[in-house]
Amino acid sequence: MNDELATPDREDFTELLSIIERARENAYRAVNRELITMYWDVGQHVSKRVHNGGWGKSVVKEFSAFVQRKYAGIQGFSPQNIWRMKQFYETYSSNEKLSPLVREISWSNNLLVMTGAKTAEEQEFYLRLSAQFNYSKRELERQMDSMLYERTVISDEKNKLILTRCPVSGIPVELVQPFGRRSGGRDLRQPNQ
Repeated sequence: MNDELATPDREDFTELLSIIERARENAYRAVNRELITMYWDVGQHVSKRVHNGGWGKSVVKEFSAFVQRKYAGIQGFSPQNIWRMKQFYETYSSNEKLSPLVREISWSNNLLVMTGAKTAEEQEFYLRLSAQFNYSKRELERQMDSMLYERTVISDEKNKLILTRCPVSGIPVELVQPFGRRSGGRDLRQPNQ
């Protein structure tokens, strides 16, 4: 047998790894969308029951215990989280612009935006930011704590800050001025020189 045929091309490996990573990311996003849709649907159901006067704290607590018995070890169905699902549905159900965006980010990030943003515009800003840059909960929390939305809104057009990714590292660059410089003076759009 020819040894050259048995030796794999390392570029093939790299290409295969990218296929695997892409599939994993797509699978994660699909599962996340389904999870958020389920939370939305549960929130809608609970909201309707509460508004019709049939459900209250004791019924939600009973439902939580029922789910725990039915699906041993399931997480995410504490009474507090069920109330959050209701709040989640009620917060976004009447907003056609935001309701599709919530399915693009994690439940943790949705909770941060829902509880931390004061206006629909701020919610949209952080939902889009989180989806575009695939922020972890910690990173989104950091951006919100630094008041990125407020700083972006109050900056004038000449110094308007934009959000982008560093082309060298791929890491989200929090604030890059249009001409590509931060306070350090290095052009972030160019590789280290």
